[in-house]
Amino acid sequence: MKTDVLIIGGGVIGASVAHQLAKYNLDIILVEKANDICMGTSKANSAMIHSGFNIDGGTLKGQLVLKANKVIKQLCQDLNVGLVKPLGSITVGFEEKDLEKMKKTMENGIKNGIQGMKLLNQKELHEMEPHLNPDSKYGLFEPETGIINPFEYTVALAENAVINGVKVLLDTEVLDIMIENKTVKGVKTNKGDIETKVIINAAGLYADKIAAMVENIDFEIKPRKGQYFLYDKKWRDILTYTIYSAPTKVSKGMIVVPTIDGNILAGSNAEAVDDKTDLKTTTQALDQIYTSTISHLFPELPRMGDVITTFTGLRASSTNEDFIIEPAKTVKGFINVAGIQSPGLTSAPAIAEMVEGLVREQNMNLDFSAKVNYQKGRKPPIMLKDLSYQERTALIEENPDYGEIVCRCESISKGEIIDAVHRPIPATNLDAVKRRVRAGMGRCQGGFCGPKVVAILSQELVISPLEVTQKGNKSFVLTAKNKELSLDEGDRNYEKISV
Repeated sequence: MKTDVLIIGGGVIGASVAHQLAKYNLDIILVEKANDICMGTSKANSAMIHSGFNIDGGTLKGQLVLKANKVIKQLCQDLNVGLVKPLGSITVGFEEKDLEKMKKTMENGIKNGIQGMKLLNQKELHEMEPHLNPDSKYGLFEPETGIINPFEYTVALAENAVINGVKVLLDTEVLDIMIENKTVKGVKTNKGDIETKVIINAAGLYADKIAAMVENIDFEIKPRKGQYFLYDKKWRDILTYTIYSAPTKVSKGMIVVPTIDGNILAGSNAEAVDDKTDLKTTTQALDQIYTSTISHLFPELPRMGDVITTFTGLRASSTNEDFIIEPAKTVKGFINVAGIQSPGLTSAPAIAEMVEGLVREQNMNLDFSAKVNYQKGRKPPIMLKDLSYQERTALIEENPDYGEIVCRCESISKGEIIDAVHRPIPATNLDAVKRRVRAGMGRCQGGFCGPKVVAILSQELVISPLEVTQKGNKSFVLTAKNKELSLDEGDRNYEKISV
């Protein structure tokens, strides 16, 4: 197999680069070792679109987040991705020293070009967020922060790339890089070799491992673990804005934020770990987050009960704490896009534009003429929740599958799940369906709809229910058919009787 550009990694950065380069007459392949896109850092984060008010504008990530903020709204409109921006944020303080930090943060925000920031006194603070801890005294309001669904955003970017000719190869792991005369020649994968002129390393937590296949490197990607609470939608009205706790020496502060789907997300801590697969939550860390931030800011929010799930995300932090976006130093045709931690989700469009420039500078005889039949957007998925009563009625009359509700918590129909299985990047397992249409995202976490989704996947993929997986690979949901178990048990009993 041959291509012009090969992208390693199907997170929001790999998908953004694919989307950006798909505008040109280039052959592009994106390889992802997991069973679906958006399976690493991109799927477990705060889902915020940062304004850049609290970031150092002199860093590369500061420059890119400020640049991306100017284009992300139009990009989401083009791709039919839900985005709430502006939503705004409030940093909350309880002590005089918090106010002093807020003043410095406000100066930084103004320096970064954020308009409309304002310090709030106690009365103003509680008028804007009535459920805050009554003891909170100070606030810093900034108006530009937004929220997004990171799954929908990443899938939309990748779908648009596929529509425009990019090939996405899932379950494809890069094992080595082929180099001749200090120039990239291709990659060796578990599915065979792929020749290419340019490789873009967007492998997230494993970007250092991939980069080290090419040359000696001077950076390392260290996972930084953050744990989150997700609250039931019954708490959606407890806050209006994204709420930051007061910043510390090592953190911009933890957050309590409304999600675009109506839940409340709270967290996260920042724990340096060595294991890049450590996605465990711990009681100790969750208790600390709840005590220091959640109940401190919003005493009404419970520790348990209405917490529908907790989860962990791993940030791909580099040893210099900044984005690393640069060509390899000794090998032509290889570009690192590494260390993309927060605000990477927001910065993705600007990162993709920067990567395009670096690809052009490689001078690998690539055709950067504009694609004549380029499609700017994508067909949006049908979402019943967004339709009027009349629109739903007409849709159900045309296709009764949209009238069969499979996920009661989120009101997701059989028709929407079938659509997800047949999109440009198909959902082929339970988690992939959940990320695309929210079946299993509700309070019961798939307890009711899980078996029904298994049946739909079995039917649409024409596979046995025993072959349906939770998240690809060998994560099978079912182990055997009940009747076969009974017969087997009966045989064993019979043998015992015979003896």
